Amino acid sequence: MTVDMNDFWVFGYGSLMWNPGFEYEERRAAHLHGFHRSLCVRSWVHRGTEERPGLVLGLDRGGSCRGMAFRVAPARRDAVLDYLRERELVTHVYKERVIAATFGEGVRVPVLAYIIDRAHHQYAGNLSVDEAALSVSMAAGKSGANIDYVRNTLAHLQAMGIRDRWLEDVGRAAGALLTPPGERC
Repeated sequence: MTVDMNDFWVFGYGSLMWNPGFEYEERRAAHLHGFHRSLCVRSWVHRGTEERPGLVLGLDRGGSCRGMAFRVAPARRDAVLDYLRERELVTHVYKERVIAATFGEGVRVPVLAYIIDRAHHQYAGNLSVDEAALSVSMAAGKSGANIDYVRNTLAHLQAMGIRDRWLEDVGRAAGALLTPPGERC
């Protein structure tokens, strides 16, 4: 595969993978090294409140992440950048970065990605499964219950053949907290 290094690629690791919200020319499975998918962002609007924050995904340093890369036509680059900045940089919990991703055949390409800012007050990294599950089970915001976000994410990851065992554990534990005691196995 030949890749033009001047192409504009966007990396998705969460909802951007199945709901990019912008026009693209090509979509390819991609692997990012040095960052991993993590339920590490406190959500105070969409999936929680400031009093009872939920958790949403971020790209945190360390490890690796399987996701999707989207090639955007040059004529759409500025419009897509504007859209992504409006979508991803609302509270500036993410930093916009160009980093290298790898396609299945070993080709490395620069991709635009949104990386968690560990110094931001919404950062909630290094939570245990139980801590994350408790937050997820108790939170809801203007876009709905946090457990629905986690379940939807897991369903889409599974459909794409991507396993995230920690997130799966959080989903199971949060679901158990929502199950009435008499119905638990």
